[in-house]
Amino acid sequence: MNITVNPSDLRGSVEAPSSKSLTQRAIAAAILTGGTTVIRNPSYCNDSLAAIRIAVELGATVHRESDRITVITGMVPGGPLTLNCSESGLALRMFAPLAALLSGSVTLTGEGSLARRPVTMISEALSQLGVNVETSGGLLPVKLTGELRAGRAFIDGSAGSQLLTGLLMALPVAGAESRLEVANLTSKPYIDLTLGILSEFGISVLNEGYRTFVIPGNQHYIPHELTVEGDWSAASLMLVAGATGGRVTVSNLSPDSLQADRAILQALRDAEASLEVESGSITAQISGLSAFTFDATDSPDLFPPLAALAASCDGVTRIRGVGRLRHKESDRAEAIAEVLGAMKIDVRFSGDEMIITGGQVQGAVVSSHNDHRIAMMAAVMAAGAAGAVTITGAESVSKSYPGFFEDLARLGARIA
Repeated sequence: MNITVNPSDLRGSVEAPSSKSLTQRAIAAAILTGGTTVIRNPSYCNDSLAAIRIAVELGATVHRESDRITVITGMVPGGPLTLNCSESGLALRMFAPLAALLSGSVTLTGEGSLARRPVTMISEALSQLGVNVETSGGLLPVKLTGELRAGRAFIDGSAGSQLLTGLLMALPVAGAESRLEVANLTSKPYIDLTLGILSEFGISVLNEGYRTFVIPGNQHYIPHELTVEGDWSAASLMLVAGATGGRVTVSNLSPDSLQADRAILQALRDAEASLEVESGSITAQISGLSAFTFDATDSPDLFPPLAALAASCDGVTRIRGVGRLRHKESDRAEAIAEVLGAMKIDVRFSGDEMIITGGQVQGAVVSSHNDHRIAMMAAVMAAGAAGAVTITGAESVSKSYPGFFEDLARLGARIA
């Protein structure tokens, strides 16, 4: 699907969609309880729908309503099972340790870009805890046999925290204490998010400086009701839209959120954006913007909105953490450079930094690279461009923010 966004003055209010990261974690925790969990204000993006399907395949009963998901626990003993993670990297890496709790064989598959993303970190971690892991040359599908057992494992955290999240969720129900020794952990805020969910479900984990996690065994997840907060990742794009193209208020946001992408507020302040922060909402308004320096190593999903912001800044912006982008839905670093280059914004790389020289964004035809965040970045930039921007593969936004273009139009974007 191709969508054209014309230069537009963006003004008004939108509600941040529910956090898909929290929704997926809550679904995973819910299937480990001994009862019924109600998840209010859930995300129903494609990644969250993948988590729901996996929960059902694992034996849970899931009732969906517009404002809630009711999960009745159930892990099917035995097998074999096949779990389709669609294009969700979190679903793959989080549910793999949970699936390994079962006695039968489980095969995890995926679609689109996920089928091209390496899975060696799964085999390296789970094999230390009694699971036999077979991959297809380091790619999907992944076949698991043998039950996950308590023990000690060494985890390389340099590629992200999603697999660690899965281990932190699965090991509390193992029969004894476990210790995870983690090196070079990135995305620490996402682990805070996981630990917060675990605490809500009555699970205890000792975090020793993000280097060692001590997990008591024989714990029991407690079913309960919880409400999913707004998604700061989605909100970051709309806030950048306001800062570069009008005046936009985003509601349904927790200022005390543990979500990594809440760091967009600091980036906007560093760029001297005009911000109004109130309880539950943030307003960003167009103003003179200055180049900034930002480390996105712990929040790699912020790269697209940061790049869109940098394109409208006066001067040269430097964003650290490029290494985190190579195995996303696209090679996101190269995709950002290509899209900004087509819009006549200079992008270059130096080591782990992306360096962007701000200027007047021009109209262009650009590809989303089947990457939801690239499609949304291009649309946000289009509002302040000197000409129309056509985005090919714009349907990719459904992965995380199905209502993105509707919300953008609600703000006044002229979309064809």
